[in-house]
Amino acid sequence: MEAKKTPEADLTKKSGMFLNLGLLVSVGLVLFAFEYKSFDDRNLKDLGQVTDDFEELLDIPITEQPPPPPPPVEQPIIQEIPDEIEIEEKIEVNFDVDVKEETVIKEIVISDAPVEEKAETIFDVVENAPNPPGGMEGWNEYLRKNLKYPTQARRMGIEGTVYVVFVVNTDGSIQDVDVLRGIGGGCDEEALRVVKAAPKWEPGKQRGRPVRVRMRLPIRFKLG
Repeated sequence: MEAKKTPEADLTKKSGMFLNLGLLVSVGLVLFAFEYKSFDDRNLKDLGQVTDDFEELLDIPITEQPPPPPPPVEQPIIQEIPDEIEIEEKIEVNFDVDVKEETVIKEIVISDAPVEEKAETIFDVVENAPNPPGGMEGWNEYLRKNLKYPTQARRMGIEGTVYVVFVVNTDGSIQDVDVLRGIGGGCDEEALRVVKAAPKWEPGKQRGRPVRVRMRLPIRFKLG
């Protein structure tokens, strides 16, 4: 016959409570171990009762090092120079020269050497500047008849002054034509064409001789 256990004697019903109680006790012991502090006052001393001998210490003087001696000064060597020897030059003067009253001394006139002007030299400023045929009025008339307003400049509305530089030779012909300052739109090329096709000018003169002269002239383009 199998023995039966009473429900009150069954300990498995209270196993959870015992487990929680054990955990609670163990956690409490751990916290107590961490928070527990012990103090050891055996080596503590009252600093007010400690006798010291700081006042009995001797004052140590500051050692002063003497400055280094100055370097020796080298005295300049004085050399004795003997007195300069005076050299006497004997000048012989001959007073036995016969001077005739008829002897005439000509005055020497120093004149400036003539300036030779080379024909290849190009002048910027001369005494007599070159002139176009008919003067400046004739030049303006020539420009009015031969200068054509470029189509591109007219379409783009470009107007202004083109500055042309060229050389007038001794025979009045024109060469080395170039644009000094242009405005574009075909106006520069038209100004060069008109100047290159111009008739011969009257050459410039320096001291009465024809020379090559560099000229700078404005050519104006204006819509109207």
